[in-house]
Amino acid sequence: MSVLALAICAQLAVASQPVMPVLGFPDETLDDTSAYRGYQTRFYRDAARNTLQVYIDRRSARVVHLMADADNASIGFTARDAAGRTASLDWTAAAATIARHTRTRQFSHQLVAHTATVHLGWFLLGSMRVERDFQYFEKAKTSFAAAPYAIPDVDRLLVSLEALPPTVRARHLRRLNAPTMAVLRSRMYPHPTTQRVGTAWVTRVRQVTLDGRDTLTLEVRADARTVDATQSGDSLTLHARSGDVVTFDVQIGTTAKTLTPLTRQQIFTPQFLAFLDSTRARGAAVPASDTAAVRARRMERQVSGVELLVSREKLMAGLPTYATYFGRDMLMTALMMRPIWQHETLEAVIATALRKLGTGGDISHEEALGDQAVRESAAEYADLVARYRERAGAGDRPGADSLLARAETVLRDLRKVRENYHMIDDEYQFAIVVARWITDPSVPANAKRAFLQSAADGGGTRADRLLRELSLVTRLTAPYVASPETVNLIAFTPREPSGWASSSWRDSGAGYANGRYAMDINTIWVPHALESVGQILGAMRELGVPTTEATRRDSALARYVRDPATLQQAITVWRGATRHFLVTMSPEQVRAATLARLAAMPEDERAWWQSRASTPAALTDTLTFLAVALDATGAPIGVANTDPATQLFLGDAEGSSGPPTPENKAAVLRTVRLFSREYPAGLFVDRIGPVVANDAYATPAVWDAFVKDPYHGPRVVWGREANLFLLGVAGHLSRAQGAGASADTAYVAELRAALEKIRTAVEQSGFHTELWSYGFDRGQLGAMRYGSGADIQLWSTTDLAVQYVLSRTTR
Repeated sequence: MSVLALAICAQLAVASQPVMPVLGFPDETLDDTSAYRGYQTRFYRDAARNTLQVYIDRRSARVVHLMADADNASIGFTARDAAGRTASLDWTAAAATIARHTRTRQFSHQLVAHTATVHLGWFLLGSMRVERDFQYFEKAKTSFAAAPYAIPDVDRLLVSLEALPPTVRARHLRRLNAPTMAVLRSRMYPHPTTQRVGTAWVTRVRQVTLDGRDTLTLEVRADARTVDATQSGDSLTLHARSGDVVTFDVQIGTTAKTLTPLTRQQIFTPQFLAFLDSTRARGAAVPASDTAAVRARRMERQVSGVELLVSREKLMAGLPTYATYFGRDMLMTALMMRPIWQHETLEAVIATALRKLGTGGDISHEEALGDQAVRESAAEYADLVARYRERAGAGDRPGADSLLARAETVLRDLRKVRENYHMIDDEYQFAIVVARWITDPSVPANAKRAFLQSAADGGGTRADRLLRELSLVTRLTAPYVASPETVNLIAFTPREPSGWASSSWRDSGAGYANGRYAMDINTIWVPHALESVGQILGAMRELGVPTTEATRRDSALARYVRDPATLQQAITVWRGATRHFLVTMSPEQVRAATLARLAAMPEDERAWWQSRASTPAALTDTLTFLAVALDATGAPIGVANTDPATQLFLGDAEGSSGPPTPENKAAVLRTVRLFSREYPAGLFVDRIGPVVANDAYATPAVWDAFVKDPYHGPRVVWGREANLFLLGVAGHLSRAQGAGASADTAYVAELRAALEKIRTAVEQSGFHTELWSYGFDRGQLGAMRYGSGADIQLWSTTDLAVQYVLSRTTR
């Protein structure tokens, strides 16, 4: 073997070494441990420094390992005691062990079951998306003797393959690196084997990917001197020879591709890191229970969380459920983190979005990786084969051959990353992110120029792809410019079997109250995106970056390039879209609506709100808000909401100076007063924060929809919305105070009071997460963890930007 080959082998092999967790949840010094209800998790770095999460969930009896690498894979199993109940599991130590052997990365840890007999089953090795569905449909609670968990789309692929002529089938099997159908079927499910190796029982579970290119493995090892092991079907039983505990080692392995993680020094500005150091120093100088000490620990946890999510290739949305690229999450976070991020981090965000750009200029909302890509490809393949057989049966040989060729191409690219473009808000958000970066004077001009002219990702220069995206923005918004009527607003597409698909951030079924025209897109994102188009085009001209690609066709963008005044006219027209969504309620209407909503609540909830000093009977003010959406007829749907916080955050325009105008102050105070006004009239809940929606002014049908689907409803606070509000108010405070002696003291005082009110309530809730809720216990209201909340969520880490900005605003 050559010296070079030996060196490469040395680099590919990493001896086993212990590692400590980067983070663990819950942390009794930061979290309400009772809110986690038997759930505990730890985050590690594997041998490639990629993020690896392990969680034990006693609610579902699952132990899951998430490998947040380029495949977003997971390895999980269910643990039950002799009676079939959830087995009580714990780690024996904090440390785990990592290793790497050529392509395989390994991770090992030790668990103890507090029972004399533990049954392990429902081994699932594949995509985290499959694990998510497996738990959602409560398959983990079914008998270990039940039929293996099948992925319907992959089943359809196998059926489609078998229906092909033998010669075609053989060719397609070769695309999957499978000599026979039997070999391909063997890759459908994991296959456990148990044997005694020396003084240990070793159960090995192996899962080969459908195309045979990668392998996931799970090994369970137990000391044969203290534990008996038996395998029955696909499940394993470990029984203590004496005593009432069973200790066993778990080792997982993967050959998936890795990501390139970034460090905090690469992500954050030196100014922010200095602020973090000073916060840590203040925390170290006081007792551990002091507010300053708690804040320091929380900030350190959030910074570590950012490091776990950010790589050179992408920013993951959240762990464990969303360990992939999500366009909206990445772009929103980038906007909010600008004060504390290095410009290179922002450039990584922009480059990622441009690399995934659709042919029409669409921004990708979500990527499908690894086995999830296989799952989606399998569905497409089955559909193509079905159409091929139909055309062949009809005698259309050219059409049939074309469909068959397309099906074979799908097999060839079976695990190619697939992009989902169905959301519509991220197109506009992207333009704003680029504008804020390209007009930032702290970013060197040569860095901007080099970035835009780079063709490193293929498909032309980044500038050309950027112009393609801007062309889409201007084309989609042109109809309303030509005729500013509600029918020409940006609309959601129809949803089966009825209604409208929620294609912006409130993407749950009830999120936009079945509205067709979302307020956030039409009154906030579109006007700011068009303003950003002008800023980007101007900056590109100054940098000497050609914009000729934008003028080759007679498009809205081409017209704006040739005549910037027409773009300004378009911005003015779109800023007027607010009028369609404006709702004003008299005190009598507010009182009647809130009393009706209270009457429909459960007794304990109704009694609580009626006992508060802010009951509707005491209300004397009018209420003005922007409806969350318009219905199909263009009428506002009376759901007050937090979305205007985004407008508050984005401001009038980047770099606006001078004292605010009366119109600007009126719009700001409309949002501030809605956030500060006590629920059930407004959005504010004491010791909880601003709820994401208030449906009191809508119909009973909307009330029922939010009760059934509360994700974006009146019982939930979203951390990102609270952070947008706090950052927005801080920005308007700075602008108002910058007027010096001419500052409107009453306006400043109201902003400052609202900021402190929301900030205090969020702090008192005890949550700094993606979202949280509240409940009633013996007549008392209290904050509680929302069931599907992520342990680490990208845009929740924007609390770091809030802390940094407020430290400078509230001095």
